[in-house]
Amino acid sequence: MKQLLIAILFFGTLSTQAIAQDTSIFQKGEKAPNVHHTGDVWLNHLSDADSTFDFNVVVATFAAGAKLDWHMHPAGQQLLITQGTGYYQERGEEVQVVNKGDVIKCPPGIEHWHAATPQTGVIYLAITGDEPTEWFERVPEDEYNSINAPSSASQSTKQEIINLSKEKWQWMADKNVDVLDDLFHEKAEFVHMGGSWGTKRELSIIESGGIWYKQADIHEVSVNIIDNTAILLNRITLIAEVGGNEVTNPFEVTEVYVKQSDGWKLGSLSFTKLMSPGDD
Repeated sequence: MKQLLIAILFFGTLSTQAIAQDTSIFQKGEKAPNVHHTGDVWLNHLSDADSTFDFNVVVATFAAGAKLDWHMHPAGQQLLITQGTGYYQERGEEVQVVNKGDVIKCPPGIEHWHAATPQTGVIYLAITGDEPTEWFERVPEDEYNSINAPSSASQSTKQEIINLSKEKWQWMADKNVDVLDDLFHEKAEFVHMGGSWGTKRELSIIESGGIWYKQADIHEVSVNIIDNTAILLNRITLIAEVGGNEVTNPFEVTEVYVKQSDGWKLGSLSFTKLMSPGDD
């Protein structure tokens, strides 16, 4: 099953790249009748459950404004967002905005709905347990239209911060203190397990190899923009060399960036050690 899911992810990525060029590996599929949704939705059933694999795999393409009714999957479902921006909401919870690259896990028995936004379409791979979906009431149009979707500019800024954070890990691995000196705010604070200090000491430690950030494997990332400040949360596994000894630890890393006239500056970098990479 694991190999099949990896293949699905790989080909799904290729498919969405091709969609942007009006050619696709996976066809768009058939337009679904408006029985349990509003708007235009196309479905392509890639793989049906059988005696070996007890799940179905479908590519779903939603036009802007299309949304499913409230429903529930007795055996659960995973949504792999491959293109666009959409919504996902569980009963009694806040609406989540989902974007390309997000993975949504719908637990068995949890009532929920998902959709495109009014302005943008969304495409996802749905991996669903082989039990019939239970359908409920429609999502009220006024509630759907009142959701405060992020602007494309906001999404672009978030992606900019995510990319900058990834580059930062590579610069730290390469001990590229010249580039880091430009990224780090002169008043930045760095909080480690062994203490906290400012920019000059952090750069000195990186340059000397006192702490060598050899490799950061990123498992989850989220960004929140507040005015001219961006707060990024990274869940990572860090391979580092500290005092000549190589260590591997899971961390929740908080990065705070501040927008300056010459670009984004890192104002704070804090490490919180986790018991394991999957800890909450």
